[in-house]
Amino acid sequence: MAETAVAAVLAELAALEDPKVRAVNEKQGNDHGVNLTKLRALAKQLKTQPELARELWATGESAARLLSTLICRPKAFERDELDAMLRQARTPKVHDWLLTNVVKKNPHAEELRLAWLADADPVVASAGWALTADRVAKKPEGLDLPGLLDVIEAEMKHAPDRLQWEMNSCLAQMGITHPEHRARALAIGERLEVLKDYPTPPNCTSPYAPVWINEMVRRQAAE
Repeated sequence: MAETAVAAVLAELAALEDPKVRAVNEKQGNDHGVNLTKLRALAKQLKTQPELARELWATGESAARLLSTLICRPKAFERDELDAMLRQARTPKVHDWLLTNVVKKNPHAEELRLAWLADADPVVASAGWALTADRVAKKPEGLDLPGLLDVIEAEMKHAPDRLQWEMNSCLAQMGITHPEHRARALAIGERLEVLKDYPTPPNCTSPYAPVWINEMVRRQAAE
């Protein structure tokens, strides 16, 4: 990709920079100031451009990397390439968008899920748990659900923040989507009290697993 194309996109991202957005994002560990709705609109204009996506990722800029995940071709990445990208994605939003927009759509996703679950780096391991939570909810066949609950029960309480968050998400999905494991999932959540006091905005569901599970089950019953 010509350097001018990358420079032009970076200039557009710079023009979208908003100090107020950056201030809010920095409180959440993210180092960019681009409104995500505007960033998605830019991605829609650019459409799929795999080479440009790789060049934007290589800049190391968070806004450029977020845009990269929207204009790449997810299935084109090799396993080792995605593993390296995940380890480079140290801010929460880039990490999340890489998983959601790229890894989950890649044929190596399951292989990476298993490798990342066992990784010593808690941020990398959190990616494994995020992919596991997705499988628990959407494609649980072949998963050892009781075994996952055993690990969550033993390790979630003292896990580092990012890892704890994704393990908790997996616990919640277990209770929401698998009635046969709901009582145990609720009991684990109640006993460990992880995220029980998490500040939750009005009209949003608490990430505290017992509240989250019960609310989603209530909504399902009301549909």
